[in-house]
Amino acid sequence: MSKNLKSRALKLILLFGIVSLFGDIVYEGARSINGQYLQMLGASAFVVGLIAGLGEFFGYGLRLFSGYFSDKTKAYWFFTILGYSLLASVPLLALSNFWQLAAFLIIIERIGKAIRNPARDALMSQAAKKVGTGWGFAVHEFLDQIGALLGPILIAFILGLSFTSKTIAEYQHAYSLLWLPFVFLMVFLVAAYFLSKNQKFEKKVRKERGKLSIIFWYYLLFTFSTTFGFLNFVFLGYHFKAAKILPDLQIPLLYAGAMIADAFFALFVGKIYDVLKTKKKNKKAGLFTLITIPLLSLIIPLLVFSSSFYVVLIGILVWGAVLGAHETIMRAAIADITPVNRRGTAYGIFNAAYGFSAFLGSSILGFLYEHVFCWLATFVVLVQVVAIVIFAFIQLKLRE
Repeated sequence: MSKNLKSRALKLILLFGIVSLFGDIVYEGARSINGQYLQMLGASAFVVGLIAGLGEFFGYGLRLFSGYFSDKTKAYWFFTILGYSLLASVPLLALSNFWQLAAFLIIIERIGKAIRNPARDALMSQAAKKVGTGWGFAVHEFLDQIGALLGPILIAFILGLSFTSKTIAEYQHAYSLLWLPFVFLMVFLVAAYFLSKNQKFEKKVRKERGKLSIIFWYYLLFTFSTTFGFLNFVFLGYHFKAAKILPDLQIPLLYAGAMIADAFFALFVGKIYDVLKTKKKNKKAGLFTLITIPLLSLIIPLLVFSSSFYVVLIGILVWGAVLGAHETIMRAAIADITPVNRRGTAYGIFNAAYGFSAFLGSSILGFLYEHVFCWLATFVVLVQVVAIVIFAFIQLKLRE
C-alpha cells in the first residue's frame, strides 16, 4: 500500500511537472520578449520596471489570500485549475497595440499564478513527502524548466524566420502561437486531477499545533531580503536591447540558457537539500543550502551589466542557477517548517512577501538604472549581505 502510494505521488509530481512544462512554454516564452515588446509599444525603462514589479506584487501578494482560502475551503484543485486557465491572457497579448493593454495582460497572467500556486504547492508538498521534499520539488522544477527552455527557443525561432528588423506584428504573431501549449497544459492538468482525486499522501500529525513557527517568520524575513536584490529578466531584457548589448534574436536564446542552468542547478541543490536532511536526521537541516541564494545573487549585477558578451553569459547562467534555487529549496523549506493543515496559508504568506519584495526591488532598481546607475550594483550587494546575516541568525535559532 505504501509502495503504491509512493508511486502515485511520483506520478502526480510528474504530471504537475508536465503541466508546468507547457505552462512555461506559454509564459516564459512570452517573458523572454515582454521587455522588448513593451519598449516597442512606447514604455520607458521606469515603466517597464514598474510593470515587472507590479506583476510580481500581484502575482505573489494575492497568494496571501488564495493560500488562506485554499486551506479554509480545502478546494485546492479549484484554485489550481482556475489559476492555470488565466494563462490564456498570454496568447491574447497578440491583440495588444498599446503598452497599457499589454501591461494589463501581463499582470493578469501573474494574477493567475497567484491563484494557483499556493494550492498547487500544497498538493505538491504532500506528494513530495513520499519521495523527499527537496527531490520532489527538484523533479517538478526540472520539467518546469524544460518548458522554460523550449518557450524562449520557440519564440526565437519564430522571430528568426524573417531576417528583417523585427516589427510589432511579428511579435504579436509569436504570441498568438502560444495557444497550442495552453490547450495541452489544461489536458494534463485534468489528468492530474483524476489521478489524485480523493487521495491523501500526507496525514495530519496530532502533535502539530497548526501554528506557524518562529523559524517560519525568520525564514520569511530572509526571503524578503534576498528577493529584494534579485534582478527581473524583463528588466535585463530591456537593458540588453536599450544598451544594444545583444540583438533581438539573441535575448530569448540567452534566457533559454538561463533556464538550462535553472533546471540542472535545481536538481543538484534539491538533492543536496535531502542529503543533508538524511545525514543530520533532521528535516530542517536542508535549510543550510539556502546560503547559495544570496551568495550567488550578489555577483549577478557585476556580471550582467558588463559590455562583454561572455561575461554577460556567465552572469545570466548564475542568474538562472539562483532562480532554480528559488523555485526548489525555497519551496521545499516551507514544506519542512510548516504543519500540513497550514501549508496553503504558509505558501500564500511566503509568496506574498516574495512578491512585495520583488515589487519594491524592481521599482528601486528601475529608478537606479535611469538616474544613478553606478549605485545599482552596490545596492544589490548590500541587500544580499543583509540576507546572509539573517541566514546566519536562522542557523543559530535552529541549533537552539
